[in-house]
Amino acid sequence: MRLLLCAMLSFGCTLLAWSPYASAQHATAFDVIDGKQAYQQFCANCHGPDGDLIVNVDLGHGNFRQPYTDEALAAIISQGIPNTPMPGNPAMAQAQILQIVAYLRSLAVDQTYTLAGDPGRGQSLYDGKGNCSSCHRLNGRGSGLGPDLSVIGRTRTAVELMESLLDPQALVQPAHRGYAVLTRSGERVAGRLLNRGAFSVQLLDRDERLRSFQFAQLQEYGFIASDMPSLRGLFDEQEIADLVEFLALQRGDAQ
Repeated sequence: MRLLLCAMLSFGCTLLAWSPYASAQHATAFDVIDGKQAYQQFCANCHGPDGDLIVNVDLGHGNFRQPYTDEALAAIISQGIPNTPMPGNPAMAQAQILQIVAYLRSLAVDQTYTLAGDPGRGQSLYDGKGNCSSCHRLNGRGSGLGPDLSVIGRTRTAVELMESLLDPQALVQPAHRGYAVLTRSGERVAGRLLNRGAFSVQLLDRDERLRSFQFAQLQEYGFIASDMPSLRGLFDEQEIADLVEFLALQRGDAQ
């Protein structure tokens, strides 16, 4: 498998602190998820699920016929392009159009480098340098703090896997959002959100313990950034390619 890798700037992997801005970040993640669903519903029939069925257009990698601003892309989705097969969608809500634009932007990948990954080296990185099993479970082995990776190759493309390794904060799946609380007694607890109702919240803390809190018991509570660190600067481009290749092969066959 050939993997498209970015020449990334600003190496380093400082985790985001717990702050009021974390909730806005997760709203953006939801926009991208909703945009993907809208793209599949309205756009994939012509452009294809990966956005590469139209000649000289590859939406999956940010390649358009010309460089468009977000506003221009939104106008094309809404109004279409005259004298071309591109139809307009005048009945589509502006919010949904902007979600599609956000999704398309999230797919853009710089094709400066094309590297072939080696799954054997990728497995060694997963087990060794990456210490991935400290947070993830794979075929029944490892921790349940992060997403189970046993069938990740069925649900994520290679490009999506690469982006998750390099920028894990960009798109957090709803089932794996981080959450933190501060009780009135001064205890801080953080982990993965399991459920949030009108009066209580349940999360899996960083020791993999199920914790439940009544909102009346809390001083503060809210979403936090993912515990998943970026691998920029920790892994080189070849190592990223190897790890992605290994993860892309995880399709549940070992089960």
